Amino acid sequence: MRIAQVAPLWEQVPPPAYGGTELVVSLLTEELVRRGHDVTLFASGDSTTHAQLESVHPRALRLDTSVKDPNIYDMLNMTRVYENADKFDIIHSHVGCVALPYANLVKTPTIHTLHGIFTPDNEKLFVHARKQPFVSISNSQRDLRLGLNYVATVYNGIDSTTYSFYPDPQDPPYLAFLGRMSPEKGAHLAIEIAQRSGWHLKMAGKVDSVDLEYFEEKIRPHIDGIQIEFLGEANHQQKSILMGGAAATLFPITWKEPFGLVMIESMVTGTPVIAMNLGSAPEVIAHGVSGFLCENVDECIAAIAPAIQLSRYACRDHVLVNFTAKRMADGYEAAYQKILAPNYDFNKNENNRYEINRHENERKNARDLQLMMS
Repeated sequence: MRIAQVAPLWEQVPPPAYGGTELVVSLLTEELVRRGHDVTLFASGDSTTHAQLESVHPRALRLDTSVKDPNIYDMLNMTRVYENADKFDIIHSHVGCVALPYANLVKTPTIHTLHGIFTPDNEKLFVHARKQPFVSISNSQRDLRLGLNYVATVYNGIDSTTYSFYPDPQDPPYLAFLGRMSPEKGAHLAIEIAQRSGWHLKMAGKVDSVDLEYFEEKIRPHIDGIQIEFLGEANHQQKSILMGGAAATLFPITWKEPFGLVMIESMVTGTPVIAMNLGSAPEVIAHGVSGFLCENVDECIAAIAPAIQLSRYACRDHVLVNFTAKRMADGYEAAYQKILAPNYDFNKNENNRYEINRHENERKNARDLQLMMS
């Protein structure tokens, strides 16, 4: 297939540190190239890929202080993609609602992976384009109010070979937190869990300008370099070491996280995850096997002791069964073929099959994990 992968321009592909969407796009692109597809990646000019790279700007927008209006570059990128639409069998957008107005102007179908959440503003555009084919990255991400034409749920995957496995946590033991220093990621709750339980906490992540006030008021005052450490933004190797050496990784989110790569990145190193039972967490964590799902801070604290007793091999196996880049590529190839089939009906909405598919997927994942552990 001739496939266009369209990535956000804000961060390079793959990202040097934080950037979940860009990491997923990179892994998918490289796996599709390995499978013999003719792939063109539309991304920032400093991106690295074995696909053909097309870019309207030489650097990731986040790194270029000369860029005052990033929306202009998004529009230039969409113009480049859709002016060349006839060169592709399918266009795969990872840029949210930005591509929606363009997709209906060409004959080449566009499939949209939803990496973010719906807002009162952007849902108006999604509803307008609801007949276009969409892929959710978790079943919990779907908002059936909007009537979007979901063709599949494809879980994000990682390249497990790039993460070291830690059969035992480091000594002295500690808890890990990795993510944006933001209210929705629950960095303040991670600190509360550590302080109330007496555990040493190592934190890493970026601080966006929009979250600077939160960081200065809710996070920085607790950083003492002894019990609460802040390591700054971590690259891939540093993330692997941080989470792999931990007794458990905290994921105390306060929002309906669409997926949460941190969970599978931690589990693949062998480290169980203690998470709030929100968003995709129940789909990603095997409760009592690769971590624990909690309703509040008290339950997170209570989960630390049993989490340490979980098999770190089972944590890794859970990822190898369900969340690899190869399995992700399998899902997207199937979605592409479905859309490109001669009898595919773009006016057909498949939401009525959502609940059936969700339960089937959950049962299959449970069976696969049991087989892996037996």
